[in-house]
Amino acid sequence: MTTFNDIFRKSFVEGFNGSVPDLESIIVTMAITLAISVYIFFVYRIYTRKAFYSKGFNISLCLLAVLTSAIIISVQSSIVISLGMVGALSIVRFRTAIKDPLDLIFLFWAIGIGIICGAGLGQMAVVTSLIVTAGLFILNIIPDAKAPMLLVVNSADANNESEITAVAKKYASACKVKSRSIVSGKLDVIMEVRIKDGEELVRQVNSLDNIISVSLLSHDGEVTF
Repeated sequence: MTTFNDIFRKSFVEGFNGSVPDLESIIVTMAITLAISVYIFFVYRIYTRKAFYSKGFNISLCLLAVLTSAIIISVQSSIVISLGMVGALSIVRFRTAIKDPLDLIFLFWAIGIGIICGAGLGQMAVVTSLIVTAGLFILNIIPDAKAPMLLVVNSADANNESEITAVAKKYASACKVKSRSIVSGKLDVIMEVRIKDGEELVRQVNSLDNIISVSLLSHDGEVTF
């Protein structure tokens, strides 16, 4: 007696119109994928020339696109392979930390190219790669906003803050007290200032009465616009 499960299983398997691609199609698809992945290799090498460059990661990007394309071609040919592939990949755990957020862009770029080429959309892969490349270099041209600096002042007089603030506002476009502390009658204050040249600011603050030390530090914190 034929049950509903048998009907569903038969219709599902027979409804999967997967076909095994011929050797010529496989070679062309893999060749296109390899060409674009080599292009990604050189784009990553050029883009990261001023930063930390990892040749091993770059090679991984190139081969990842090829492997992804091969997986997509295999999945299209058989429902059994596709289900087995899902089960196999579900147990894989990648624990390599991504040091630069932009590396994620290149990682998804390589995977995306492999999927697109494996699906037989070579033209779309080329257009996508050109758009991503243009976006990377055009956005990289936009200058970074200058991060504020930290003015650290140590004074022997706890009442010197108003004078220090007045001088800081005179030479800085923006001034904000980030920290203040008084210990044994001495004042320690940290101000966030936006200034192009801090030499005159440090000199003027140091010329105030009861000033023990003045430091102007740069930091790699968040940039506010």
